[in-house]
Amino acid sequence: MGVDGWREGRVGGGPRKNLIGPVNYGNYKYEVYDKETGKLIFSKGYSTLFAEWLTTPEAKKVKKAFHETIVFPFPKKEVVLKIYARDKKNVFQQVFEYEIDPADPFIKKDKPYKYNSIKFLYNGDPSSKVDIVVIPEGYTRDEMDKFKKDLEKFANSLFGSSPYRENKDKFNIWAVEVPSEESGTDIPRKNIWKNTIVNTSFYTFDTERYLMTEDNKTLRDLAGNVPYDLIYIMVNTSKYGGGAIYNHYSVCASDNENLEYLIVHEFGHGFAGLGDEYYTSQVSYEEFYKTDVEPWEPNLTTLVNFDLKWKNLLDKDTPIPTPPTDEYKNKVGVFEGGGYVPKGVYRPMFDCTMKSRTVDNFCVVCKQAIQKMINYYCEK
Repeated sequence: MGVDGWREGRVGGGPRKNLIGPVNYGNYKYEVYDKETGKLIFSKGYSTLFAEWLTTPEAKKVKKAFHETIVFPFPKKEVVLKIYARDKKNVFQQVFEYEIDPADPFIKKDKPYKYNSIKFLYNGDPSSKVDIVVIPEGYTRDEMDKFKKDLEKFANSLFGSSPYRENKDKFNIWAVEVPSEESGTDIPRKNIWKNTIVNTSFYTFDTERYLMTEDNKTLRDLAGNVPYDLIYIMVNTSKYGGGAIYNHYSVCASDNENLEYLIVHEFGHGFAGLGDEYYTSQVSYEEFYKTDVEPWEPNLTTLVNFDLKWKNLLDKDTPIPTPPTDEYKNKVGVFEGGGYVPKGVYRPMFDCTMKSRTVDNFCVVCKQAIQKMINYYCEK
């Protein structure tokens, strides 16, 4: 890891009281310590596109660099930043340390991108709400009206599913009116290339539906026009696709029949750290979950340390593993198949929005994980 630069943000988001992350999610985490006293004053977990790339065949052959961003309240005094990565046993190990002086004259304060913002849904002070910023991708200047309509579809889809529906008053939704030079997005294997604001592309890691961007720096600079906790990229395309990474960003295609599912499924990853429960679709990963290590995602288990997961929600007579029969179809159990593999990884219920293309169908475990994150950002 190396430092690309520091920037003092224009607007602040995030909790002011809950400064220590409530869960141990993510492939990485960062901690900020007061330099003088050594006291931990901020922490947060996150994941990156780089961490996913490490599980692909390409990572065994070549070296690549990925840009990532960490955000924390601007310190009043000198602080020490520490970054941790999980080892092969999923234990956090420190990989980086850096001292930061808030008086450093080289902390940038310029505004690289300044665009009009939209306060689409506002329920109160950003410090006590979940603030989502939606970034339009592949919308030309003439298509901004379409983006505003798509923004409405986004909100209706998100709050059409429980537990978001019951918590609508705890969210703010912002957008940045930033046009692209061309409409659409890249589709490399069809030799389609578009000049767009954050450079999204299908076929990320050579998986057709995986629609992501490596241009994290531009994305974060654009998001910084408003107070935000989570970034959602709305891509102007009818081709099915999307993706999301915990506390990094979420992406979905704007125009397809599975839009409502895509929006809530991907936000489940980006917001609540939920893992994919399906295991029959093509992915580019190799051994994404090791069966001798407990996954950090709250809705997956290898039974290595099931006590940390949803064991307390099982009926005493529910077998482990749980057979996929009608008797247990609507019960919390331990169903084999999840995390892209049919064996060795288990999910909480027979079906869920994290498993199939269904809407308003989060299982009990996923709902609890989502609610926990809502409470954290709302300082409950």
